[in-house]
Parts: sequence; C-alpha cells; structure tokens
Amino acid sequence: MKNFHPTGNCPVRDVLSRLGDKWSMLVLITLNANGTMRFSDIHKTIADVSQRMLTVTLRTLESDGLIERKVYAEVPPRVEYCLTERGLSLIPHIQGLVDWALQQMSGIMESRLAHTSSSTT
Repeated sequence: MKNFHPTGNCPVRDVLSRLGDKWSMLVLITLNANGTMRFSDIHKTIADVSQRMLTVTLRTLESDGLIERKVYAEVPPRVEYCLTERGLSLIPHIQGLVDWALQQMSGIMESRLAHTSSSTT
C-alpha cells in the first residue's frame, strides 16, 4: 500500500503542495501560452494576483527549476521569465487538467448549485 504521510519524503505531497497553490499553475500556463514574459506582462495577464504574491510564486517556481529568470544589465533593468525544460515537461500534465476543467465546468457548476439548494432546505 502506498502511503502519503506528511513525514518523510513523499514526492506526491511535496510537488502538489508547491503546484496546488492559487497561482503557480496559472503562471506556468501563462508562460507556456505567451513564451518569455516580463514581470509586468505576467501581472497584466493574471490581473487578480498581487505583485507580492506573483513575486513569491515566481521565486518558488524558479527554485523548483520550473522557470528561469533572466536579468539584463540595462537601465532600467529588464527581467524576463520563461519555462525551463522541466517546466515544459510539466505542461502536458497541466494541460490535461485544464482540458478536463473546461469540459466539466458546466456540470460542476450545476452540481454546486444543486448542492447549495439542497443544503439550504
């Protein structure tokens, strides 16, 4: 039997905790769809993320080797982000989830509405 205990080294728990936050997958999908992007462009694309949270998310994805940050010695400094090979290898798996969500969303919304209606009566 496979265990998913919080102690020890559980790759599933570890990876899902990093990617399962509110913003990581959106950043990865955005970089995949648009290619190399500057911070401000990512922020415009995901309009409801705060600058601080986007910074934290980008640092986390960079520390996991999923994105690369390039700083150009210009005035003013220019910083660009892109997917790494590891990040690109994750995209088909995320895309499967995106496709599933798009296919199932109307049914999920109906189920939520039905559940809300039944739990209030």
